[in-house]
Order: sequence, then C-alpha cells, then structure tokens
Amino acid sequence: MANESNKNNLMLMIAVFVLPVLLAYFALKFEWFNEASTNKGELLQPVIEAGGLLNTSQQKWHLLYVIPASCAQSCQNAIYSIKQIYQATGKESDRVSTLFIQTEGSSNDVLSEVRALPGVELIQKSEENVNKVFNSTNINAIFITDTMHNVVLRYPTTANAEEAIMDSRNILADLRKLLKLSRIG
Repeated sequence: MANESNKNNLMLMIAVFVLPVLLAYFALKFEWFNEASTNKGELLQPVIEAGGLLNTSQQKWHLLYVIPASCAQSCQNAIYSIKQIYQATGKESDRVSTLFIQTEGSSNDVLSEVRALPGVELIQKSEENVNKVFNSTNINAIFITDTMHNVVLRYPTTANAEEAIMDSRNILADLRKLLKLSRIG
C-alpha cells in the first residue's frame, strides 16, 4: 500500500514539474498564442540603414517624414502630428529631432510651414537617394530612426483627422518607450 502511495506521489511530482514545461514547448512550437508586441507602429525587419539621409554627427532619435509631391490631407495630418509629438516629448525634446526630407519632387507649398516647426531639420536629398535607402518600403509614412541612424518603426499616414490623432498617440507612446529604454541620444 505504501509502495502504491509512493508511486502516486512520484507521478504527481513529475506531472507538476514536467507538464508545464511540455505545454510551454508545444505552445511555442505550434504558435498557440499571439506573440507579445508592445510597439504600436510597424517594426521594420530588417531595419533600414539611413546614414546616407541623416546628419551622422547627431546621435538623436528622429521623427522622419519625406515630403510628397502633393501635400494632401494625409500630408497635412502627418506634419501636424509630428509637431504635436515633438511638443509632447517635453523635457526629452533635446534627445529628439524632427527631420523632413525634401526631394526635387516634393511640394514647395508646405516648406514655410515645416521650417516654422520647433526642433525641425529640413534636408534636401535626391529622389534617387531616398528611393535607394527606402528600397521597396512605402515612404508615405512617419518613421522613427534610432540614434545609430536606422529606421526602425513605420506609421502610415491617414487622411482622416481622428485616425491621425490616434496614430500620433501611438507614435508618442512608442517614442517615449524608446527614450526611456535608450541610454544614447
């Protein structure tokens, strides 16, 4: 009888310690859950090396936007969002730069508005150079670049004002998280 009880205790102990490990293994192997992700934007895999577009002497985080040929409502929303995000960074604003890239095809109508934004850097690059860096990535978006000049997150622009405001909150949340976790920039 005691031998039977010892066997049951041993089986119970094995089940308690081995069963969770087996379940975790099968959960990972067969993808029974959604992988955890805390970023709100599209994480670019692999990251885009943008040293050819940026001032490489600055070790700052950048909100990057390529000014399109025609600045429609989505472009206006993106410019407004970048302005709001930069202002909302508050005491961390010295670690962030807003970078607008103007190509020969970019709309000239918004340049004075862009130049008036706080913390802005407007640089002129050829369309060929921009397309070479971004390759097949859709550039109709707001990007976050890290201090090593890699484009890491992408946020598509939208013509809907309410969606643009929600997207701004998502960008700000991701940027704050990056600034909190980063010791550089």
